[in-house]
Amino acid sequence: MVLFLSLFSLIMAIWDNFMLLGIFLLFFILSFDFMKRRRPWSHYPPGPRPLPFIGTILQIDVKNPHLSFMWLSKKYGNVYSLQNFYTNVVVLNGMETVKEALRHKSEDFADRPDFTLQKHLTGNKHGLVLAKYTSAWKEQRRFTLSVLRDFGMGKKSLEWRVAGETEYLCSAFRSEEGHPFDPHYCINNAVSNVICSITFGNRFDYKEKNFQRLLCLSEETLKNAVGFLPQLLEVVPCLLYIPGLVQKAFGSQIAILDYINEVIKVHKETRDASCRRDIIDAFLEEAEKRKEDEKSKFSDPTLSLIIADLFFAGTGTVANTLLWGLLYLVLHPNVQTKVQEEIDEVICKKRSAKMEDQASLPYTRAVIHEIQRCANVSPVALPHMTYRDTVLQDFFIPKGTTVIFNLTSVLKDETMWEKPYNFYPEHFLDGKGQFVKHEAFLPFSAGLRVCLGEQLARMELFLFFTSLLQHFTFCLPENQPKPQEDGCFSSLLAPHPFQIQAFPR
Repeated sequence: MVLFLSLFSLIMAIWDNFMLLGIFLLFFILSFDFMKRRRPWSHYPPGPRPLPFIGTILQIDVKNPHLSFMWLSKKYGNVYSLQNFYTNVVVLNGMETVKEALRHKSEDFADRPDFTLQKHLTGNKHGLVLAKYTSAWKEQRRFTLSVLRDFGMGKKSLEWRVAGETEYLCSAFRSEEGHPFDPHYCINNAVSNVICSITFGNRFDYKEKNFQRLLCLSEETLKNAVGFLPQLLEVVPCLLYIPGLVQKAFGSQIAILDYINEVIKVHKETRDASCRRDIIDAFLEEAEKRKEDEKSKFSDPTLSLIIADLFFAGTGTVANTLLWGLLYLVLHPNVQTKVQEEIDEVICKKRSAKMEDQASLPYTRAVIHEIQRCANVSPVALPHMTYRDTVLQDFFIPKGTTVIFNLTSVLKDETMWEKPYNFYPEHFLDGKGQFVKHEAFLPFSAGLRVCLGEQLARMELFLFFTSLLQHFTFCLPENQPKPQEDGCFSSLLAPHPFQIQAFPR
């Protein structure tokens, strides 16, 4: 009995020590967490109180982050702060706030945060979109913009290329013979072919298997880029070394880079120095010129990432905008009729539309702009980071702070638009029915990180849209319920799958 009591006393003493140690460790961890979250800056933007360890991530709906950002702005104002685990984040809302940051203090907000996943997947190499704000990035951006212009961006040569692709798209629509079909695949094929002709040197048949696989991989990559797992891996990068996790979570992105690397390899084997077929040839030519420069960033890994950036940027936004356009037209048949009447009066059916026709098609142009505004395809810009300490609307934002521009709050700013939540083309028309620009129209963002292919996107939207309306009348199948208009978020805001009927005019 005495032995039992002694043993029991020993166990209780050990347990008490463990309890004290546990309490001490918990106190230490919570103190560390508190110190980590302490904001030593005065006039730092306000925000919701962060929870231990995870911060404010539960405040954001990952399926609709732009709506969460707008809801929080009603409580904390247009400039407020969040904490994504231990990362300080400032969110900017509203036209005046975003305009001041992107246009008047563009360089202050020109940097990018570190993307741990990107570094892991690419060996710390960057293309254009996610690269830090450095002299190397400026040089690469200038070069890429120059090459895009060489291959016709903003010129007749590229306009003809887009016009040629509209004929393939119309042929694909015509082959449906008025039966219900999902326009997503045809639209995606057509838009992708435009950027593929510039980057890869050729267009693809809509049924070509490798092409379809590439498009499927790109959509899968966009879906994989959002959600809790990517956020967790960003703050706990050691999880990236769990066997098979990276391949499972980001296999589509790896497959796309493998595909591009194979294309680059073929280009090297077949390149003719006297003829530049595409951007890959132009980059390889520039890399050859700089091969003696040890500081040159014109390397194969950089090239593959730039091509991937151009492919993603040149496909998703335009394709989804056109899909939203078709959806709005079948939901607003009076708008479709009015656009067709204007096109018939100016272009008739004898020729294809040209960019110079825009001036004579004010209503059509207004409808395209309203589709972009209402669709809100890029609701949240990719994260920026402050390049240096700055002050915005009396709030101090230190260097190295991640900054999120909520573009939805600009395109739906209640102080700037007459009917911000309705499809209303008159937003871009004056009293005489002439097209007018709107200062709160920022679908391509602004500043030093403005979309590189904005000119190309505008050209594609106008030529594809007018061509489709010139040749077809669109409507919803009789037995199909009214499509949802809220969209689904996966890096971009896309319409839910829907079917239409395309009747030749």
